[in-house]
Amino acid sequence: MTSPITEERRKEYWRRTLRITAILLSIWFVVTYVLIFFAIPLNEFTFLGFPFAFYMGAQGALVVYVVLIVFYAWYMNRLDREFGVAEEG
Repeated sequence: MTSPITEERRKEYWRRTLRITAILLSIWFVVTYVLIFFAIPLNEFTFLGFPFAFYMGAQGALVVYVVLIVFYAWYMNRLDREFGVAEEG
């Protein structure tokens, strides 16, 4: 059985959780909303025969979302183990 987490460690855990959440939400925001404003200039490039803006909207954004989810799960599991609050099993 692990000892209870101290108030200082709890605050550090929460600070790091908020920081990674803010970073990943910023990436999500850029991919979801900011790239739309650059769709016309992005269409000058092609990727696999498709205009780049179309590719980013149809495929690229989904790949970024999956990578964000996988990274968040990995990071939080590592953080939980570091602070001794990981779930058993």
